[in-house]
Amino acid sequence: MYTLLLSLHLLGATLWTGGHLVLSLVILPQVLKQQSPARLLEFEAGFERIGMPALIMQILTGIALSHYRLSGAWHQHPGLLIKLTLLLATFALAAHARLRVIPHLNVHNLPTLAWHIRAVTVLSLAFVITGVFIRTGAF
Repeated sequence: MYTLLLSLHLLGATLWTGGHLVLSLVILPQVLKQQSPARLLEFEAGFERIGMPALIMQILTGIALSHYRLSGAWHQHPGLLIKLTLLLATFALAAHARLRVIPHLNVHNLPTLAWHIRAVTVLSLAFVITGVFIRTGAF
């Protein structure tokens, strides 16, 4: 069961982080250069169909993996506390973008959304690095 949970967790991390890397490094520079919010919204709509389920899968498998490995003592594990902090920061940025920035997206506030995208990408990379540290015993 542990191997299945870890595999699903890694698949979710691959989709979530890979999608944000493509968004940040390929799509976003084009959008900013062309001043084209529509292109960004188009990518976001398509990515949301796989990105959100991937994030949900990571959360659920992360809970199961922490229970499996730590038997309920997750609050004493620094790596998991870091992951929870990263998750809260991701939710805060996503909520702000979804509720405040995207509904009014235009050429003028495009840099604000770009900042959100880059921040979520950095957070997703931090998730991966923290996960590697947890798995290899660095924490």
